[in-house]
Amino acid sequence: MATHAKNFRLVQALGDEHIGLEARAQVDDHLDTKIWLRLLACSTQIERQIRQLLRTRFATTLPRFDYLAQLERHPEGLRMNVLSRFLMVTGGNVTGLTDQLVKEGLVQRGDDPEDRRSWRVALTQTGRTEFARMAAEHERWLAALFEGLPPSTKDALYEHLGRLRVHLVRRAEEMHLATADAAGPGR
Repeated sequence: MATHAKNFRLVQALGDEHIGLEARAQVDDHLDTKIWLRLLACSTQIERQIRQLLRTRFATTLPRFDYLAQLERHPEGLRMNVLSRFLMVTGGNVTGLTDQLVKEGLVQRGDDPEDRRSWRVALTQTGRTEFARMAAEHERWLAALFEGLPPSTKDALYEHLGRLRVHLVRRAEEMHLATADAAGPGR
């Protein structure tokens, strides 16, 4: 009970204007529900701040930043369908973003030497320069958001979230297999 009361005070300490997704948690909710809501709240809070900074500092969006980041990681360029999977958006959204970024001179579209039916997109030199500027700021923003947390806390958080990711992948695979078994053969 002491743990629940401690967590509840933490939520109250945030205040109504910052509570976000954790407002859904109740004192008697299952701990797994509270963890999920806290992870969502932290992720949403960081994402909201980064979106705002990208918008005000660079007049850009997080999807555009992510698009450029994926191309920066692949200097040889990417097929548009592969880029779409990395970004988890539809091909139509990638096409629209590509059209805008080509017009702005940040991205170039060219034939794919391995598949004549596909386009390959890559950063232009201007795109590389512009993205490098944004990425440096982005890194500073993240460092500022996490500033004040002791390094040991950050290390432990990173380690525990990594373990959670591995656990979730394994559980999803087990749950998928169990669902397939329950459906029976041939389904």
